[in-house]
Amino acid sequence: MTTQSPTARGRRRRASALDQARFAGAQVARSLGGAARAGGAKVAPLWRAVSSRVAPVVGVVSVLGWIVLGTAVVAFAIAFWLGWAELLFVGATLLAALLIATAFVFGRSTYAVTVELNPRRVVAGDRALGRLGVVNNGQRPVLPTRMELPVGEGQAEFTVPRLTPGAETEELFAVPTARRALILAGPAISVRGDQLGLLRRTTRWTDRVELFVHPRTVRLAATANGLVRDLEGQTTSTITDSDLSFHALRSYEPGDDIRNVHWRTSARTGQLMVRQYQETRRSQLLLAFDAERERFASDDEFELGVSVLASIGVQVIREETELRALWQRGAMRVETPTALLDDSCRIQPVEASGAGLREYLRQATLRLAPPSLAITVVGSQVEPAELRAATTLWGLDTETILIRVDEAGEPRLGRLGRSMLVTVSALSELPALLKRASR
Repeated sequence: MTTQSPTARGRRRRASALDQARFAGAQVARSLGGAARAGGAKVAPLWRAVSSRVAPVVGVVSVLGWIVLGTAVVAFAIAFWLGWAELLFVGATLLAALLIATAFVFGRSTYAVTVELNPRRVVAGDRALGRLGVVNNGQRPVLPTRMELPVGEGQAEFTVPRLTPGAETEELFAVPTARRALILAGPAISVRGDQLGLLRRTTRWTDRVELFVHPRTVRLAATANGLVRDLEGQTTSTITDSDLSFHALRSYEPGDDIRNVHWRTSARTGQLMVRQYQETRRSQLLLAFDAERERFASDDEFELGVSVLASIGVQVIREETELRALWQRGAMRVETPTALLDDSCRIQPVEASGAGLREYLRQATLRLAPPSLAITVVGSQVEPAELRAATTLWGLDTETILIRVDEAGEPRLGRLGRSMLVTVSALSELPALLKRASR
């Protein structure tokens, strides 16, 4: 029988006491956590109810209003502490300004507001006009108010005069359309408040209205769709026993379809001969745009790239060729030319991802069937090694064309590996270059 020393027994007792303390602490923590969750569940509805009532009132006070209120409180505190009458006067003045400002936020507006853009789609550089219409559809006159209308990155302000019941007023404004963009007009907001801007009460009257400023495009000749001109499909190098494009004859092998036997040749040679065909595939065009900011020398060069993309896409859709168009943010709609042009308005420069051009194309087309023709539009700052690597992504059955936009370069047509490399310095050069590339 073994006996433990007093030191060992003391250690065991301390360890046991420590375990019990930990267990008790865990129990207390669980109890406190449960109580906190139960209390939070009860307090949360009350807090939501209070905040829903307080938020509209607090939201009326502008940043300047909070500064004035805070200054007034500090002035009163220092005045009572130090007995300075001057600070007491300052605090009273600021507080009076806030009280007077409250008179300007009361009142009810009975407006029916409309925001119209005409036309809703324009080409960059064309004129677009907007109209803001305000009607008093209430039973009482409405005092003058100010209406704010965000338009793109700017904001238009209009003064709505006093309107009697049923009265209407309208304001016309021009929308800047110098560059391709998706411009959002609205929402129209009426503003009530004092002239100092201490209090500001707003009411939203409309939703946003979209104005599509399409990129400039150029018409391509039908023969320049470069762009696979076949009716039943594009001939590939794959040999098959059944298709439309005849390739050659070969000797019969067990298992061959008897319908493919060429009887005249078989009678002449004395052995069974069967037909072979080149496999044809329906024309599938892939149109990709590399939108990484650092790959373009300037914003104008980026816009030229978008115009090239849109010009080719519109022509392909008109030719009723199956098309997939994409950029870093995903696929573009290609049901109609208008849908493609609308989506091209959303293309914006993206930051560098660190992956090369080939990796971007590989990830973007991972779930797509190999195209019969792949056209990629890139900027002038793409390294030749990246371009060369991108040409090896697809097999020999895919024809590839790289279009490099370079405003400072010369228009030219060349080969890069087994791909066609087209350099475009101006949009007007695109039809002739693609026509030469399609020969």
